[in-house]
Amino acid sequence: MDPDFWRERWKKNEIGFHQSKPNALLAKHFDTLALPKDSRIFLPLCGKTLDIAWLLGKGYRVAGAELSELAIEQLFKDLGVEPEISNAGALKRYSAPDIDIFVGNIFDLRGDHLGPIDAVYDRAALVALPEDMRGPYTQHVIGITGCAPQFLLCFEYDQSEMAGPPFSIFEADVKKFYSGKYDATFLDRWDLAGGLKGRVAATETAWRLKKRK
Repeated sequence: MDPDFWRERWKKNEIGFHQSKPNALLAKHFDTLALPKDSRIFLPLCGKTLDIAWLLGKGYRVAGAELSELAIEQLFKDLGVEPEISNAGALKRYSAPDIDIFVGNIFDLRGDHLGPIDAVYDRAALVALPEDMRGPYTQHVIGITGCAPQFLLCFEYDQSEMAGPPFSIFEADVKKFYSGKYDATFLDRWDLAGGLKGRVAATETAWRLKKRK
């Protein structure tokens, strides 16, 4: 993951990955985590996703991590909220009632800065990372969230037809990275209308990960 690559994408507004409405699989299946209202949900590599407003509207609290400060400035502007900005170790913390976003490299985010997390919603992080970073990333998130349950979205497509990101993550990959700590339950899949980036046929999948007893 080249930080300059993602910062440049935001600077140039090359953010085709940003969805114009909350994710439908989130809306359909997030309740399967059976979380009480006021639970705190962590979104790694969150960007300015509209899913944050959806979660807040459902009565959840939100924490996030994002490399691009521009994305988070736009997020709070879209929410109509003026954030308080402070330092959190090597990162900046943008805070407002019920929301804390940490700006910087997610690998610099420590659990004591993040605070208690009830669940992780990974809509854009695992699929954004090259293969050699997925293992370190998943272990880092498990560590800083205390192995909180996860709602995970992935893409499946023929990687030979298009280079990522987003990258293709199949069932075997999910089990490879999470089976040591979690029971992974497949929830749903749907075909992306028009394909991924309008170039290749692709499917979006949803998974529920719960800590093994």
